[in-house]
Amino acid sequence: MSLLARLAPHLPYVRRYARALTGDQTTGDHYVRVALEALAAGEKVLEAGLTPRVALYHVFHTIWCSTGAQLESPATDGADDDANSRLMRIAPRSRQAFLLTALEGFTPSETAQILGASFDEVGALIAEAQSEIDAELATDVLIIEDEPVIAADIEALVKELGHTVVDIAATRTEAVDAVSRNRPGLVLADIQLADGSSGIDAVKDILAELDVPVIFITAFPERLLTGERPEPTFLITKPFQPETVKAAIGQALFFHPRRKAKAAA
Repeated sequence: MSLLARLAPHLPYVRRYARALTGDQTTGDHYVRVALEALAAGEKVLEAGLTPRVALYHVFHTIWCSTGAQLESPATDGADDDANSRLMRIAPRSRQAFLLTALEGFTPSETAQILGASFDEVGALIAEAQSEIDAELATDVLIIEDEPVIAADIEALVKELGHTVVDIAATRTEAVDAVSRNRPGLVLADIQLADGSSGIDAVKDILAELDVPVIFITAFPERLLTGERPEPTFLITKPFQPETVKAAIGQALFFHPRRKAKAAA
C-alpha cells in the first residue's frame, strides 16, 4: 500500500488538529504539508511500532517543534494581537497534549508516543492546559441545534465551563433572531436544522453582522474538511464526547481576536 493510501483516511483530522493548534487554516495546513513533503522525500519515516495515525501525528510534531513554530507569530495587521498574547501564555506542549486527547481522541499513552513524553507528564500537561484555558474564557453562548436532547447536553457542558447560554435556536431564522436580541461571544452550530434550513447559512448570516468564533457540529466532518474551500477551524463530530466539546470551546475562544468577555456580576 502506498504512503498516500495509508495516510489518506487520517489527513482531514491531522489538518483539523493543526488548525486548532495554530488557530489558522493557512498556517495549520502549511505545517501539515511540510510534514507530508518530508515523508514523501524520505526525510522522515513513519515509525514501525506505531499505528499509521499516531505515526503521522508524531511526524507532524517533529516538524512543528524542529522549526520552532510554537515561538512564531504570523504576520498580521494587528487584529490577532490578543490571540497571540493568549497563545504565548499557554505553554505549547500543554496545549498540544490537551488537544490530542480532548479534540483528537488519542489516549494518554498514544499522546505520550506522539509527543515523546511519559504517561505522567501527559497527565500533568493536560491539567495545566485546562486550568490556564478555563481562566480566560467566560462568555455568552448561542446554541443552534434542533435536537432537544443534544441541545440540553451541549447547554450543560457550556454551563459547566462557566459560560452563559443566552439562547437555543432550532432554525436559521431563530438563530438570526436570537443574535439580534443578545450578541453572543461564541456560537455552537449544528448543520442540518429542524425546518430543513442550514446551520452553515445561519452562521453566514450571523458573521455578516458579528465577529464571533463558531464551532460546527456534524455527523460527517469529512464533508467539510475537503481542502477545496475555506473550512471551519473547529468541527465536532456527532456523537460527540464531552471533553471534545470542552476542548473545542476552549480553543475557539482562546484564538479568537475579538472575544466578547462576559460582564462581571
